Amino acid sequence: MLLVDDIVLFPVNSVLWIFDEIYQAAEEALESDADAITGQLQQLYRMLESGGITEAEFDMREGELLDRLDAMQE
Repeated sequence: MLLVDDIVLFPVNSVLWIFDEIYQAAEEALESDADAITGQLQQLYRMLESGGITEAEFDMREGELLDRLDAMQE
């Protein structure tokens, strides 16, 4: 009986597996992008502390990066 169930449910299980793989890939891509933005923010803070950029330039760039990060989290 289990073999018959496996044969009958194979198409459904296959589609569910494909959707799960797509979901996992999308999650990994979002995580990677968020890590990249976080790295850019860290670099921006270091540049401000070292005097490489002005406070106004820092505020502008930080706002852009935080907006991108917020958009990704929604």
